[in-house]
Amino acid sequence: MKIICIGRNYVEHARELNNPLPSKPVFFMKPDSSLLINNNPFFLPDFSNEIHYEAEIVLKISRLGKNIQKQFAHRYYSTLGIGIDFTARDLQDACKKAGHPWEIAKSFDQSAVINRFIPLASVPDPLAINFQLDLNGKTLQKGNTRDMIFSFDEIIAYISTFITLKTGDLIFTGTPSGVGPVKTGDHLVASVEEQVLLDFYVR
Repeated sequence: MKIICIGRNYVEHARELNNPLPSKPVFFMKPDSSLLINNNPFFLPDFSNEIHYEAEIVLKISRLGKNIQKQFAHRYYSTLGIGIDFTARDLQDACKKAGHPWEIAKSFDQSAVINRFIPLASVPDPLAINFQLDLNGKTLQKGNTRDMIFSFDEIIAYISTFITLKTGDLIFTGTPSGVGPVKTGDHLVASVEEQVLLDFYVR
């Protein structure tokens, strides 16, 4: 099982981090050891002083595919969830300044939080999915997938050019603006179309 994450896929998020807008999907990967499931608490690591939340719609791949054409990409997923791509922002900034890869800032243990998935057919408009993240009862991220630079199908077509997608693979599809730090005791609740799919604490 692979965890593939798309970066800079919402214009306002790219701007808030002073990143240029991509002409092609930007992706990186997390190992399976980065998974945090079942609403278990997230424990702040001791190697970073600035862990940021990034709420994202997550697709679960439902069949094997390679070199998938965009017009057929919808056949390769039928469920979605919402996840948190935790990022060690201080480490990421240092890596960027040095021109180094930034896996250490994205791929650490428990940095990919997911819980349950729902059928894509259950959302009112599969091309315009509302989702949000509340931190301690305050909504800090609110997004709609119609604002993505690259659609689900474009993402799948592009990734599968380079990497074979297998059943059970997860794709984090990018985060809207409003990212920020977490601290011990924080309560994160993430929802899709007002349906809570993720509810956990930071320890």
